[in-house]
This record gives sequence, structure tokens and C-alpha cells, in this order.
Amino acid sequence: CRSTNKCFTLPHRLIGEESVSEPVLTDAPTWIIDPIDGTTNFIHGFPLTCISIGLTVNREPVLGVVYNPILEHMFTARKGQGAFLNSRRIHVSNVTGRERAFLNSRRIHVSDVTDMSKALVGLEVPTTQRPSTFEMRVKRGRAIEQVAREIRGLGSIVIGLCFVAMGGLDVYQYEGGIHCWDVAAASVILLEAGGFITDPRGTDTWASRMPL
Repeated sequence: CRSTNKCFTLPHRLIGEESVSEPVLTDAPTWIIDPIDGTTNFIHGFPLTCISIGLTVNREPVLGVVYNPILEHMFTARKGQGAFLNSRRIHVSNVTGRERAFLNSRRIHVSDVTDMSKALVGLEVPTTQRPSTFEMRVKRGRAIEQVAREIRGLGSIVIGLCFVAMGGLDVYQYEGGIHCWDVAAASVILLEAGGFITDPRGTDTWASRMPL
């Protein structure tokens, strides 16, 4: 589809985190929804939780909406049209040093940090019933911790990617396998803000089911 409006003339599919069957992407316009990302955060009253709605066409994300009702953060993006937070455009900046931007006061943007020793990294190491898998995840997490300035755990993949898009985090790494509803919306926002998403193989796919 050349435009989102044209997509509405075609049959639509729906994939949600609560779907019973294994999600299968097709070329048809598909809405991918996570009604609550960061469920544990939500249960405990921790404010990093959100609703994520993404639209894919020809198996590629073209539209993303992420809303945190607690902090009232609305991230939106459309392929080729830029990314926005509460109607303020977020994008890569050519600003360097301490001249960084802040939400609701000045322009916000993807971080310009290129030195990992100066990077604030969002890192999630989810638990698993397989000790060997958990040990491997922890080992990779420690490798990041040794080179990063500091580490933050957020409890939400979607929020983590959006924070990278707005420059709040320099890097976000998730050590568990991802699902399409984890990244369908946030990947559009991140890419339109000038960032990128990849798996450990260096593949810039958004739905590889591998760590992020």
C-alpha cells in the first residue's frame, strides 16, 4: 500500500498477544496489538507500562502507536512520515556534547552517543526454567554492563525501544526471545526517529524471535 488509507480497502487481519494460535504474518494488512506491555509493572503500579498497536503491510511495519496512560506519553509513527511523542517530532540529532533535549521543553531525539562507555543502556534479562539459558543471558548482560556507563531495567520492551527513540536511552537490549507484538509498533517509531533494530546475528529484522 502506498498509503495507510488505501490499506483500509483491503481485508485486514488481527494478531494479539492474547491470540490462542501461533501468529503467522502474511502480506495482508495486519494489526498487531499488545493490550498491556509491561504486565508485571502494571500489576505492581510501576508506571512503565503501555498499549501497543502496530500495522504491517507486506509483512513490514508501516504504522505504530504506543500509549502510556500513566505518564500520558503518546508515541506515534508512520513509515516515511517521522516519529512523534505527544505531537512533538522525535528524530536523530546532530547536536553533540551536553546540548541534549528534554521532554516537553525542547526537541527530543535519538541519542548521539557512539561510545559505549558513555551509554545509558536498557537491559532486560528475563527469567527462564532452563538454568543454562539463564546463565547464558546473564553472561551476555554482564558483558554489556562491563562496557556501558550504567544499566537500567524497565520491564517493557515497547517502552525501552520508545525511550531509545526519544533519546532517553542510548541502547536497549532484551535477552529473551521477542514476539511480533513486542516490536511491531515500537520498531516503526524507532526507525522513523533515526534508530535501528537488530538481533545478535546483525540482522535488521523486527520479528526474528531472537534476543534484541
